[in-house]
Amino acid sequence: MARFPTREADIRTLAQNMIAGLDGNADFPDPPVASKDLQDLLTAFNALEDAQVAAQAAAQQTTEAKQTGLDTLTAAMKKDLNYADDAVNGNDAKLAALGWSGKADPTPLQAPGQPRSLETAKEGPGWLSLDWKKSSDGGKAAYYRIERRELPGGVWAMTSTALETEITLNNQERGKEFEYRVIAVNKAGESGPSNTVTAVL
Repeated sequence: MARFPTREADIRTLAQNMIAGLDGNADFPDPPVASKDLQDLLTAFNALEDAQVAAQAAAQQTTEAKQTGLDTLTAAMKKDLNYADDAVNGNDAKLAALGWSGKADPTPLQAPGQPRSLETAKEGPGWLSLDWKKSSDGGKAAYYRIERRELPGGVWAMTSTALETEITLNNQERGKEFEYRVIAVNKAGESGPSNTVTAVL
């Protein structure tokens, strides 16, 4: 048995087919809703759909016009605020008359804090995936440097870098035990190393 459609386009098509089939078809002499009434309902629905499309287009135009108006107002206000800031040399007491305050002194960039909770997410022959958490203090990291050393007693050396707090390291030497750590870096300096994880791939 066919299922009644749920998409508007399919309902419209079915309505058109029903109207055509009910008109002058002797098999359906007295339907509860005559084909003419179905046609009137379909015509009314089509008109409402046209009105909805027109309203959506008008709303889009209004939204764009509103955004343009806001952008124009904002640009004009910023011009006056920049003028006022220069006119009184950033004096907060005088700028308060405009509901404004002077430009804040730039905050110096801090070196990142120590990455946290380094762990091995997945590993396989010759590869492993690491993830960690951002530091809860210090400046924002520009990137992360991933270092490793062979155990026991190897020297730490960079093996890769990452912009996010996860990385998959491929082409790792097999059959050796390595220790991994992560260091956060930005223009102000670098963090202390994270905790370490070990793996034999």
